[in-house]
Amino acid sequence: MKTLEGKVAVVTGATGGLGRVICKALAQAGASVVAGYNRNGDAAERLLAELPQTSLGHLAWPAVVTDSAALDALVDEVQSRYGRCDILVNCAGTTRYVAHADLQGLDDALIDSILATNVRGPIACVRALAPLLAASGDGLVVNISSIAARTAMGSNIAYCASKAAVDNLTQSLARALAPQIRVVSVAPGLADTEFVQGLDSAWRDEQATRTPLGRLAMPEEVAAAVLALATHLTFTTGTVIPVDGGRPLN
Repeated sequence: MKTLEGKVAVVTGATGGLGRVICKALAQAGASVVAGYNRNGDAAERLLAELPQTSLGHLAWPAVVTDSAALDALVDEVQSRYGRCDILVNCAGTTRYVAHADLQGLDDALIDSILATNVRGPIACVRALAPLLAASGDGLVVNISSIAARTAMGSNIAYCASKAAVDNLTQSLARALAPQIRVVSVAPGLADTEFVQGLDSAWRDEQATRTPLGRLAMPEEVAAAVLALATHLTFTTGTVIPVDGGRPLN
């Protein structure tokens, strides 16, 4: 396997269920990881302690994706400490369950929060880190999307729309930033994270049953797709890599 030794990867939402596993996969392949977090700095430091050490070391840094000034500070720190950034994984996201028919439950504040974090956030992160990614000579952006972008079934209508926007954004950015930077979406089906484990068990079992492969996605399988894009799928850009067990088939 091609290793990522000497490369630097910034992962937003690093303390979440998918973010943690993605950080571990990249570090195990040799990358130095910048674990971006919103509020939980203690969790980010604990994550760093679990990562295998690399030649350049790892960093936990507050990366509030809705705050452009905070992202500028992140870029300054990455530039100062590492002098490079090769991979950006936009994994930060937010949602809340609201039945699709409950339009009154989908209040303006929730809609604005989802769109700001899930759509404006990735744009802002790419905008901030684009110069470093382009200078890498092998820059890669991975946007963590969702099966909801395709099926329009998810935690709420605004969340589904936000992930559809992410996939469209992936295409636009891939066109605009080529050939220096590749941009790809990874779209999991329902992943067996701590958040999902806290949902109604009967509903989770139903989702697994309705998936042709008969189970939920494992976070490690999502991380493997991100790693493959960095190590093997090096002629891939502007597309969506599904990790959904064939769920759209049913």
